[in-house]
Amino acid sequence: MAVYTAFASGPLLNSSHKDITVCICFISFYVWLQLQTFKTAAPCKTVEDLTSGAAMSQALHQIDPSWFNESWLARIKEDVKDNVRLKMNNLKKILQMIVDYYNEVLAQQITDFPLPDLMRVVEQSDQVELGRLLQLILGCAVKCDRKQEYIQIIMTLEESVQHVVMTAIQELMSKETMSQLGTEHPGDVDQQLKKALEDLTEVMAEKEELAQRCQELDMQVTMLQEERNSLLAENDLLTDRASQLDTFDDPSTPSGRKHSQLQLQLEQLQEENFRLEAAKDDYRIHCEELEKQLVELQHRNDELTSLAEESCSDRAVKLEASVETYRKKLEDLSDLRRQVKVLEEKNMTYMHNTVSLEEELRKANAARAQLETYKRQGQELHRKLSDESRRADNLAFEMKKFQEKYDALQKEKERISIERDTLRETNEELRCTQAQQDQLLQAGKYQTGSPSHDNLAAEMLPIEYREKFIRLQHENKMLQLQQEESENERITELQEQLEDVRRGRSQLDTENRLNRERISELQQQVEDLQKALQTQGAKPEDSHLKRKLDAHMVQLNEAQDEIMKKKELLEDLQPDATQTS
Repeated sequence: MAVYTAFASGPLLNSSHKDITVCICFISFYVWLQLQTFKTAAPCKTVEDLTSGAAMSQALHQIDPSWFNESWLARIKEDVKDNVRLKMNNLKKILQMIVDYYNEVLAQQITDFPLPDLMRVVEQSDQVELGRLLQLILGCAVKCDRKQEYIQIIMTLEESVQHVVMTAIQELMSKETMSQLGTEHPGDVDQQLKKALEDLTEVMAEKEELAQRCQELDMQVTMLQEERNSLLAENDLLTDRASQLDTFDDPSTPSGRKHSQLQLQLEQLQEENFRLEAAKDDYRIHCEELEKQLVELQHRNDELTSLAEESCSDRAVKLEASVETYRKKLEDLSDLRRQVKVLEEKNMTYMHNTVSLEEELRKANAARAQLETYKRQGQELHRKLSDESRRADNLAFEMKKFQEKYDALQKEKERISIERDTLRETNEELRCTQAQQDQLLQAGKYQTGSPSHDNLAAEMLPIEYREKFIRLQHENKMLQLQQEESENERITELQEQLEDVRRGRSQLDTENRLNRERISELQQQVEDLQKALQTQGAKPEDSHLKRKLDAHMVQLNEAQDEIMKKKELLEDLQPDATQTS
């Protein structure tokens, strides 16, 4: 409660700006509570503790560590004691960082908010100026990413303190809103007022014109009603006369024709009367809408008038503050001139560096364009090489297939030659046997008891048995040939299936080899991109290179997945090929 007691007992409560001072005192008390909540390492129990700036910088670091980072926090001196210059440097760094936070992070201008006088804070421990600085810190707390947490802390305070804190926040936000509106210039408000007055004048003129039109329509309706009444009276008179003369229902009579004409005229007048009444109602509704617009424009005119008055008063305060600021800036003119010279020298250095960097960038762009051309040519040559590789593999596979067919035909030729020789020998034996049998039958020299002719008699069977034996041998050979043909057909089918499997395997091997080459190229590109990322550091092209790296990694993963699928397919085909062979 030390800070709150110091603020509440200050002499500024008796000034003309008593309400503002009270608000700032309560804001200081609230921010002190916040600092206690932050558990800062620096002490923050008295006003002198706050004027050092260490506690406030640590609180800001907890509010947004990304903006008020460790490097900035390290620049704030903690052990300043009564050194006015160190305190002033700390508070300047804090105030400049807060203003930049509002401009760049929160995207809000606080030009209309009176910035605290740091010299008075350091030298006199001025409560009002310190309260303004704490009010800016409060605004950072309730607008950062963790604003819900700090708003919940506000809700746990007393109701009176909550009211004053919310008033301070609204004052800060209204200053920001007025600064955004003030960027348009008060002349824009005057133009809006003039435009609103012109619109109001036009609406009033249109209202008077519509009122006059309604009056004319009322007069016209009155005249038509009078004319209608006179026509009705005349109709009654003519009706009485017609009743005396003849009936109106007969159109051949003059009274009937007159009655028909008057009836038509009456209907036309009634329709005209209805139309005019409808138009009158429409104009009345339009007039009421214009009156509502007139009331709205009057309210808007009043609001713009009050806004213009507030803008003029705020502008006067702003100009006074600007005059005071310029007076202070004139005192530091020599330092600023010296800084301007240093900045001009740095600017010249930066310009030379910029020119050299632009030249390097131009050369790099030209080299990049040439590299893209070479890449396209390399991709085209790679595609042609892949096509030629597939073609060469297909030709090699066809050559291998023809060689296998040639070997099979050679084996078949040798088998047929052997079978031909066997049949020739069998035929010769049959001829010799037939010739011997004929000779023995003609000579009649069979001797049953002779041991030298027993084997010959056993061999010399009757002719019908011999023929049957030869026929059976022939049928046996034919059956063997048929079986060999069926086996040859089965072997041919299996060989065709084997050729299809080998052809598919050859194509898969080719695609696998091409995919391996593609993977090696992609890996090389990934390594090149990683090296480029390491060499370039934090250049603006990092995001582009990272995207290219991610795209190449995706392509690499897809190629690896495809190779795994092809390997599984080859493993599935390998048992089939083994069984077929």
